[in-house]
Amino acid sequence: MKQRILSLSVACSLALLAGASAAQGFKASNDNASAGMRAPGAGIGTPTAVPSVAIPAASLAQRSSNAPRSADFIVAVVNSEPVTNVEVQQQYDRLRAQAEANNIPAETARRQALEMLIGQKIQLQMAAERNITVDNFAVQQAEESVARQNSMTMPELRRRLASEGIPEEQFRADLKKQLVIQKLREAEVDSKVRVSDLDIDQYLREQKAKAGMASAATQLNLGHILITVPENASEDQVKQLQAKAQQAADKIRAGEDFGAAVAEFSDVPDGKGGGAMGLRPADRYPELFVRATQSTPQGAIAGPVRSPAGFHILKVLEKTSGEVPAIVTQSHARHILLRPGPQLSEAQAVERLEDYRRRVLAKQDTFEDLAKRYSEDGSAKEGGDLGWASPRKFVPEFEEALNALQPGEISQPIASRFGIHLIQLLERREAKLNQREQRDMVRSIVRENKLEQAFSTWAQEARARAYVEYRDPPQ
Repeated sequence: MKQRILSLSVACSLALLAGASAAQGFKASNDNASAGMRAPGAGIGTPTAVPSVAIPAASLAQRSSNAPRSADFIVAVVNSEPVTNVEVQQQYDRLRAQAEANNIPAETARRQALEMLIGQKIQLQMAAERNITVDNFAVQQAEESVARQNSMTMPELRRRLASEGIPEEQFRADLKKQLVIQKLREAEVDSKVRVSDLDIDQYLREQKAKAGMASAATQLNLGHILITVPENASEDQVKQLQAKAQQAADKIRAGEDFGAAVAEFSDVPDGKGGGAMGLRPADRYPELFVRATQSTPQGAIAGPVRSPAGFHILKVLEKTSGEVPAIVTQSHARHILLRPGPQLSEAQAVERLEDYRRRVLAKQDTFEDLAKRYSEDGSAKEGGDLGWASPRKFVPEFEEALNALQPGEISQPIASRFGIHLIQLLERREAKLNQREQRDMVRSIVRENKLEQAFSTWAQEARARAYVEYRDPPQ
């Protein structure tokens, strides 16, 4: 799979057609000793919790208005649940832009849409049997992540969905299905994947063999400043904002600290500037960012570059070509973890953490003392201290929130598979990895690759065990 770029209205399960150009829409990323966070048996590198997402190039609303309404009838039965022709048509509409971009015939894309629906229904049925559910807070967090990683505010995301004929309720329902399947995957697949020293050695040999080859996968960690251009901005407004972006770029090139420039200039939707966006394959960044930094060396900046959201300034914090980086940006953080359960609802956990955050900001308590008293994590006795962490060490939702912070800042409550977290970033540093630390990073990469393979095998086996009956259309 070259790229995880999916229809917004699907938001998860359509990986078969991933690979369409990011220029068609916008992307979102969707990367546990302490329950913060290192993935079992590996360190990190778990699959993204919210996959890359793109709005189809042509509006669903326009397509539906120009085409006759499809008759509804049952086209397949999955165990005892029907799949209807209208469902398949809706799924196909979501896939059409990617199918056309990849020259996939319409009838092939329709069959793929049906098979995707069948696979999704099987997995959702399995999740229901295991009483796997997702709370509204997690769905809201996923929705905000889509907006944030596409440099949009929530109102802008809703307007974009409306312009594409995608009801917000349907978008949230699709995100919820995705998150349920992700939790099923974690329970059924992730915990069973192990990475041996032999796996690591083999990966290192393969990367050495690829050295210098164009096929070696580039990975980037970009710092990001966004100067937002409002919708319907006048030409004078655009010129003023472009001048502001150029001023920020000039100050950084003259030697100003990038983090200080982020705090001064950036309008990233979370309100605190982009900061480090995290080490990830280049195809999980917007294509605009990849093109802009293609010839930019590590440590230098690119931009301003223009997108529909505004003007972007990008700093290449790390750039690798498949090999393990020798120098990385490490974060030193601490957290408070609350685990929702019968005695504590998710909403109550969020409310408590919001109160802890308020108390720390008001200097009524210290983060360290609150972590010692209330955190339900092994790091509690250390005041929630997680130590220095290299990229890919934490699960995606945790790492995304951490990367958005400046030293000293405290996140809003965020949900992960472990519970609800409050995170404080203490400091960042550039660090040279020793051999053991480099192997730990390789372990994360190898584990992610094995997870993809294991999930594919598991999904095929689940499909083989299910009862699926295809129905001919009525005559």
